[in-house]
Amino acid sequence: MTAILLAIATSFIITFLVIPVIIKYSKKKAKLLDTPGRRKIHKKITPSMGGVGIFLGFFVALLVWLPLEGFEYFKYILAGTAIIFLVGIRDDIVPLRPLYKLVGQLIAASIVVLFSGVRLHSLYGLFGVYEMNEVVSYLISVFTFIVVTNSFNLIDGLDGLAGTIALIALTSFGLWFYLIDQPWVALLSLSIAGAVLAFLTFNWEPSKIFMGDTGALVIGFVFSVMVITFIDANYNLPESNPFRFTASITSGICVIIIPLFDTLRIFILRISKKQSPFAPDKNHIHHALMRLGLKHSETAVALGILNIGYILLAVACMNVKDAILLPLLIIMSVVLSLTLDFLIIRKLNR
Repeated sequence: MTAILLAIATSFIITFLVIPVIIKYSKKKAKLLDTPGRRKIHKKITPSMGGVGIFLGFFVALLVWLPLEGFEYFKYILAGTAIIFLVGIRDDIVPLRPLYKLVGQLIAASIVVLFSGVRLHSLYGLFGVYEMNEVVSYLISVFTFIVVTNSFNLIDGLDGLAGTIALIALTSFGLWFYLIDQPWVALLSLSIAGAVLAFLTFNWEPSKIFMGDTGALVIGFVFSVMVITFIDANYNLPESNPFRFTASITSGICVIIIPLFDTLRIFILRISKKQSPFAPDKNHIHHALMRLGLKHSETAVALGILNIGYILLAVACMNVKDAILLPLLIIMSVVLSLTLDFLIIRKLNR
């Protein structure tokens, strides 16, 4: 536990010290600034390289506090994360075509899935499926990486939101892995949480810096590692373990539900309007909440509380199977989405 606490402190301090330097340097370089536009909520030119500070913070913390045997276990995960970092920083400085970004993500995800053992080995009883062809397992795992990574990137749309969701999810995963005696995974998750917390002190409304694609893609990639590792590790725990969730897949989804559901919601809305599901717009859930009059900070807190609510739902339903909990999760999310749309329509009609 001492190493974990020191890793959190190290990542926090490094990120906290590096971010002001990045802000000062970015203001001298136009390419490192995010300019307000039609699809953007912020009103002033803001540095957008906060992800560099987050990456440096947790990476140095791992170098210092992760045991040597831990590096042997994590080397492919760190290699994949480094590739994602390079893709993100290139896109923040000189925008990449979406296809090139996808190729970079596929390479990073494939390295982790093929060589680290971080993959979905089955459907863990969901839909009655307990076994999976190995090739199908690899493909579904890589697909999960792509979906989770990009879904987190899509919610990075206003001050404090992505950082708040990341802090809640990473802390939840980290504490759970510590409780089941997987300290290395806990250290990885919580060290990034420490860096995110430091970043949030500069990203809270009014924001002095954004995490950019560099931070959003790196955190989303780590989300993928955490949720896949959680699902597999949880399923293989003895049934007598007090921290085992019966619904492995749905419980993992509950932790990262906000970016996942928002992405699904957006895709459905765009397709229903006969638009490309990848076409940018202002229909994200945080946009909807702001139409109701909430400020950046209030929206971030509201969605953070909602995320915690879903995690508590998973904890309250620890003994409930996926076949029951997953439909319940979907119904709750749809009802909340429809309620939000109803409130917006009612406000517009006043």
